Amino acid sequence: LGLAAAGKLLVVPVDGSHWLSMREVLDILRQRGHEVVVVAPEVTLHIKPSENFVMKMYPVPYTQEEMEKDFKAFFQVSFEEGSFFERFLKVYRGMKRITDLEFSSCEQLLQNKELIRYLEESKFDAVLTDPFVPCGVILAEHLSLPSVYFLRGIPCGLDFEATQCPKPPSYVPRVFSDLTDHMTFLQRVKNLLFDIPNVFLCDFAFEPYSKLASEFLQREVTVQDLLRKGSVWLLRLDFVLDYPRPLMPNIIPIGGVNCAHKELPQ
Repeated sequence: LGLAAAGKLLVVPVDGSHWLSMREVLDILRQRGHEVVVVAPEVTLHIKPSENFVMKMYPVPYTQEEMEKDFKAFFQVSFEEGSFFERFLKVYRGMKRITDLEFSSCEQLLQNKELIRYLEESKFDAVLTDPFVPCGVILAEHLSLPSVYFLRGIPCGLDFEATQCPKPPSYVPRVFSDLTDHMTFLQRVKNLLFDIPNVFLCDFAFEPYSKLASEFLQREVTVQDLLRKGSVWLLRLDFVLDYPRPLMPNIIPIGGVNCAHKELPQ
């Protein structure tokens, strides 16, 4: 007899580097006896079947070539020259194409009645998801399951809002500001200016998911409402490298678990 029993875990990941970090955790969970079921679209960059988990896939209305082309074009912008506004517009267009793909994938998952029925009948114990794309958050609410968030961060600081973390610009530095938690008055003004785009970014990034969640759950909700119900936030931060910030009791920093790594040759 042990002090704890293995459980059944539903995993709704985000593709790309997000998945490379999560996959290491899933391998260890399987070794410890947990049953892991991963839900993913048929078209992915890195999410592939494994003997360590059951894979449930669903069709999406775009091809592998289309997805890879959009991601390659988005990353290529980082190496292009031009004025700030030219590069800003290219980044915006690239981000819009990628978020459209992610939203389309989530929409197809929630509309897949056969798969949703399977998830309802499978009696999971919890959901592990990356709320960077809030599809798993919506599913956790529908299935009435506790959720564990495994994340690096959420665009526009929505994780601060959802966990009710204090984030005054007087001492919590914003991303890309190059500031510390000790600022002069002018640095605090700069920090405040860096926060202004987040007001618009939140609507741009998450309003479609709020609408989708309201339709799927058949009641008016926002992504922020759903994120607040997260049981545990596993935050892949390390304050040696990251900006200092306050944490709530259910936020656990696990810096170092960032991407699948390979040992370099001598």
